Amino acid sequence: MSFKNHFSKQAGLYVKYRPMYPDALYAYLATLVPAHNLAWDCGTGNGQAAIALTPFFDTIVATDPSAEQIQHCFPHEKISYRVEKAEHSSLAEASADLITIANALHWVNSDAFYAEVRRVGKPGGILAAWAYALPQVSASADPLIRELHDEILGTYWLPENQLVANAYRDVPFPFEQISSPAFYCEKEFTLNDMVGYFNTWSATQRYIDTNGINPVERWKHKLENVWGDPEKAHRIVWKLILKVGRL
Repeated sequence: MSFKNHFSKQAGLYVKYRPMYPDALYAYLATLVPAHNLAWDCGTGNGQAAIALTPFFDTIVATDPSAEQIQHCFPHEKISYRVEKAEHSSLAEASADLITIANALHWVNSDAFYAEVRRVGKPGGILAAWAYALPQVSASADPLIRELHDEILGTYWLPENQLVANAYRDVPFPFEQISSPAFYCEKEFTLNDMVGYFNTWSATQRYIDTNGINPVERWKHKLENVWGDPEKAHRIVWKLILKVGRL
């Protein structure tokens, strides 16, 4: 395919198990722009960021190259969903007050994307890019999650995933950066929900495609041993990796 399609296969799992980003993030970003006419959400996936922008902007254009992801989107009268690459959109020049790219900056061609950002963004507008670190569950569960991520799935992560592991420090960002507060995603998960989340990882799906078995199913007994009642919901926390720049 003409884009790095690592999530279409598990689009249904993605919408069910991926955490929503905090409302405080969008409220903060809205304070950084003088106008609130149009926001462009690139790599929207199922529209998690797009739907959260609706209280703050008149119109949201949400684009993703995966038709399968768009089919699982959150419909809203303010949102126009389009199957388009972030590097080549149908938006007009100097039309977007805010441009967001959630959990997708590491998958795009940065030079082409930044050229499109400069074309579409209004002068003085904002580009905000974020991803999230590994989930934090408990002192006993967190090392097991690290084992799954680093050891069991280690060779199945792509170089782009390493950019997230390095907290976007190695991602070029040629804009006037704005120092921002810390934000966190939170979600209540049962044990089965947690396993479902790990199945959304692209490395998990790559392992399955290569070996014909699900590594999470073989590993999850370790998590069961420290979880307690499998029906008990635990508070899961992901710290956001955030880059904000003025155009």
